[in-house]
Amino acid sequence: MVMRQNNLAPSDYIQDAIDAIRTEQRALDLLIDELDERFVNACQAILNCSGRVVVTGMGKSGHIGRKIAATFASTGTPAFFMHPGEAGHGDLGMLVQGDVLIAISNSGESDEIRMLLPVVKQLKIPLISISRDKRGVLPRSADIALTLGLSEEACPLGLAPTSSTTATLALGDALAVALLHARGFTSHDFALSHPAGALGRKLLTRVSDIMHTDNLPIVHYKSSLNETLLAMTSGRLGLAVIVDDEDNVVGIFTDGDLRRKLAEHTKLTVEIQTLMTKTPKSADEQMRASDALTLMNENAISQLLVLKDHQLIGVISIHDILKAGVS
Repeated sequence: MVMRQNNLAPSDYIQDAIDAIRTEQRALDLLIDELDERFVNACQAILNCSGRVVVTGMGKSGHIGRKIAATFASTGTPAFFMHPGEAGHGDLGMLVQGDVLIAISNSGESDEIRMLLPVVKQLKIPLISISRDKRGVLPRSADIALTLGLSEEACPLGLAPTSSTTATLALGDALAVALLHARGFTSHDFALSHPAGALGRKLLTRVSDIMHTDNLPIVHYKSSLNETLLAMTSGRLGLAVIVDDEDNVVGIFTDGDLRRKLAEHTKLTVEIQTLMTKTPKSADEQMRASDALTLMNENAISQLLVLKDHQLIGVISIHDILKAGVS
C-alpha cells in the first residue's frame, strides 16, 4: 500500500502531539464522571472472589487486558489473561467456579466475546464488563457494567483506538490500586512478586543471604599483632575479629588500622587488645542488606560484623551488597 506523505512543519508534529494528549486527557475526565457504585461493586466482587480474575479482550482491548491482568497479579490480586478467540477453542476451560471474568470491548459488541457469554452464564461466573457505554450486548449481559464514557478518539480519523484504550488502562489501574489498598498490600508483598527487580532485591535480600561465613579471621584478645596479621592474611576479608575467652566479640582490627600502626612503628609482639577498636559496628543476620548498607554509609565504614548472642557468625562488606545488586 502506497501512502502520500504530507510535508509537515516541525511545529505541526508538536501540535498533533498536544492535540492527542489533550483529547486523551478529556477521555480521562469523562472516565472520572463514570465512577459510581458500579466501581465499588466491581471491587467487592473481586475481593470476594475465591479464585482468580480472568481478563479477556480482543485486538487492542486484548493488549490492554494483558496489562491489566499483569498489574492485578503483581499487586495482590491473582489474575491472568485469556484470549477470547482461543477461549472458543478450549481455553475457556481455564475458567472455574470461584473466578471472576472481566471482559473488555469498547463497543460492547465483540463477536469473540459474545460467543463466550452463554457459557460464562452457565458456569455462573460473575461477569464485569468494560465498554464505552451500556448499550452493547456485553454490558447488558454483565453482572457489573463499567463504562468509560463517550469520548472521542485521539486519532484524527476517529478510528484507531487511542483515547478509549488509555481510559481502559486507567480504569484497570484504578481497580488495582483500590484493591491493593483494600487488601493492605505492602511494599514487601510487592517485592515478593518482583524478586528480580531492584525493589525486590532491596526489600528481600537479607544479610544472611550474602555474608561471609567460612574461614572467618578470629583471634584471641591476647594474641600478638603478628598473629593477628597472619589471621587477616588467611581470612582475606581485610580485618580480624577479636574475641574473649568465651568467644564473645570484643573488638575489630582492620587493614586501615594495620597500616596506621605500622606507620607508627608498632612492634609486632604487642597484644592486639591494646590496638583493636572496641564495640565494633554489627548487624543481625535477618537485617535487610539495604539497611546494612545504610549503617555502613552512616558510620563511614566498609564492613559489618554479623553477631548472634555476641558471637561472630559472619562478615558483610559494601562490596558484597553492591555485587548482590542492592543499592
